[in-house]
Order: sequence, then C-alpha cells, then structure tokens
Amino acid sequence: MPAVNSNNTATSEDGELNAVLQAADEQLTDRMGIELTEWSPERVVATMPVAGNRQPYGLLHGGANAVLAETVGSVAAALYAGSDRVAVGLELSCTHHRAVTEGVVTGVATPQHLGRRTATYEITITDEQGNRTCSARLTCVLRKRPPQR
Repeated sequence: MPAVNSNNTATSEDGELNAVLQAADEQLTDRMGIELTEWSPERVVATMPVAGNRQPYGLLHGGANAVLAETVGSVAAALYAGSDRVAVGLELSCTHHRAVTEGVVTGVATPQHLGRRTATYEITITDEQGNRTCSARLTCVLRKRPPQR
C-alpha cells in the first residue's frame, strides 16, 4: 500500500503507518481483506468484503466486525500517539444492529476522547446501502515506545 494521505500526497506519518502495517509477514487485515482508504488521527476509513468473513448461517461474522472496528480504531490511535508512543487496545465493545450477507462493509473511526494516556474511538460500520450494521467503541492505552532491540 503506498504511503499517501486522503489528499493523495505522501506524509511522514503515513510512511510510519505503512511500515507498521507491513512489519509482519502475515497480517490479519490481509486475511480479512481489509483495505484502508483514508487515514488521519481524526478519521480512519477501511472496507472489508463480506465474502470469506461469514459465519455458518451466511451472515457477516460478528468477529469480523470486531476485527474491522479494532483495525480502524487502532490505526487512528497509533496516528494520534505519534512516533514516540504506541497505542495498545484496552477495551472493544461491538453492537451488531443488522445482518449483512454480501457485498462490502465500511468502517469509520472518529475520536470520542483524545487524552495523554488513552484514546477512545467510535467506529461505525455500514453496508453498501449506507445502513448502520454495527456500532463499536475502542479504547487504546498510549504508552511510551519501548527502546528498539
């Protein structure tokens, strides 16, 4: 994924984010088909296909919603934390409002609280028709970045 912001211009923050997202050989986001489409500390947007992320009844799996919510919220918290701190998930809460059986869902994370030690984001997940399918809240603790080994 190229390091560009929503204005399609490269930034150092996006370069750091890109490095974080591609640090491991296998990422859960890759397995789930999650694609970041917009990112800043104030708003992160990503999409995820329903296909491949269904439960046995053919509906989008609630855990898939949780993965999408934690992804967009954690990316936003990491951008807010900056290069001298790390953001680590502390609590995730998801309410599933509506079933989705096909297409793509979109997750949008926006801040509810941005503090010195915690950052809390509201995440709204919608289907292709714009219907809210899940509401989530993620709180991340912000810690000093440990020394590199």
